[in-house]
Amino acid sequence: MPTKFGKANRKCRRCGNSRGVIRKYGLFYCRRCIREVASSLGFKRYG
Repeated sequence: MPTKFGKANRKCRRCGNSRGVIRKYGLFYCRRCIREVASSLGFKRYG
């Protein structure tokens, strides 16, 4: 029976990792993949 709630339910779209998943704006990418894909998603880096 698949889980319907909790951290195990949320996985990265790109690599399938369930740790450090960023759900804001419906992204569902892990921290590592966000850094690699951010510019193609339209995010700009400042600083």
